[in-house]
Amino acid sequence: MQQQELTRALAQYRVPDTKRSVIELTITVIPFFALWGAAWFALSLGIWVTVLLAILNAAFLVRIFIIMHDCGHGSFFRNRTVCNWTGRVLGVLALTPYDVWRQSHAIHHASTGNLDRRGMGDIPTLTTEEYLKRKWFGRAAYRLTRNPIFLFGVAPVYTFFLQNRLPLGFMRSGWLYWASAMGTNVAIAGLLALVFWAGGIEVLAYVFLPTMIVASSIGIWLFYIQHQFEHTTWEREEGWNLQNAAFYGSSHYALPGILRWFSANIGVHHVHHLASRIPFYRLDEVLRDHSALENCQRITLFESLHCARLHLWDEKSQRLLTFSEALSNANPNKSLV
Repeated sequence: MQQQELTRALAQYRVPDTKRSVIELTITVIPFFALWGAAWFALSLGIWVTVLLAILNAAFLVRIFIIMHDCGHGSFFRNRTVCNWTGRVLGVLALTPYDVWRQSHAIHHASTGNLDRRGMGDIPTLTTEEYLKRKWFGRAAYRLTRNPIFLFGVAPVYTFFLQNRLPLGFMRSGWLYWASAMGTNVAIAGLLALVFWAGGIEVLAYVFLPTMIVASSIGIWLFYIQHQFEHTTWEREEGWNLQNAAFYGSSHYALPGILRWFSANIGVHHVHHLASRIPFYRLDEVLRDHSALENCQRITLFESLHCARLHLWDEKSQRLLTFSEALSNANPNKSLV
């Protein structure tokens, strides 16, 4: 089935079930706050018990973010206003200004896999040729940004704790984005001040921080695997096609059942990019009714670990390569170091 035909076939799944959406929201937010309270209470039992509960709660925060993500696509509730205000409230919990993120994410969907429109809402990615043309400092900087410790440790903290505090990329795009960023900041500050007043610095240090740091790292990892795999696709503007890029440039991250639940089916990303208005809880229906989609761009949890070693897009072989593979393909007189 061609992508255009598939897109038309998927249109029937776009209608959200309001009752189901409310249930999904309830069974995500209530356990999140319950675990927050349990971790807070556990401070009297020992710091490590508290930290463990906080880390476990990161899974629910990831799910909260993905529900916010569906709200951004207008796929969680039928009413767009309800979607937006639900997304804004959830964005406070996820330290994310909803309206800024929604616009950035819309640009990501509209330009995914386009080598000439990189830089907004994606993982920094160079081609082999671009990397080889850089001086040693530029190569070292790129190696740093693609290092797993930086990419999944430092970058998530920077993104959610610092970058999201300003409407970066939309500083001159109107009041909505400033209102989104500043309004989210005020709400976050108010909640943290209330927690500090009621529980002191220990609650922030051992409950809030572990949950946020682990959740942000998981979120970046999921986003990375969705587009950074060996046989993804990148094209120059003249050869780029939105539907092909959406489908072939997005993976099917086939996670075990419990992880699929916590990640709210975001791993069915090839379908999501092809039809972003489908609510996450209906993506299972899509795979059930269109079994051919099950094995398209399929990556297992074990296979995904290899993806962290892929760094450079090779336009000749149409593959994402490791630095060492790119070195072996490059002019032997040139060094990738």
